[in-house]
Amino acid sequence: MDKRTTGIIATIAAVVLCGCPGIFLCIFGVIGATGTMPYSATLNDVTSTGTMPASYGFAMLCLSLIFIAIPIVVGFLTLRNKPAAAPATPPSPPSEPLPPAS
Repeated sequence: MDKRTTGIIATIAAVVLCGCPGIFLCIFGVIGATGTMPYSATLNDVTSTGTMPASYGFAMLCLSLIFIAIPIVVGFLTLRNKPAAAPATPPSPPSEPLPPAS
């Protein structure tokens, strides 16, 4: 496989593993930041209900931005065109005469 194919595979894997969860986490973060996300928990036949704190929603939003940025960075680093290396040229001879050896 050449480097371009490897870069495409890495970008697709990053999108599936980080980008999609990041988008879903962003949606839940927006809902949680507005303070309208209800929850209910049951432990030993005792049920408690309430709404998720808005700070949890803001934390999810920050985490989702990191998850969404990962595929962008991976795609940029693996699919960019790198400049071709300049061929090595031998050093040119000095233009001034060498001093006499003593």
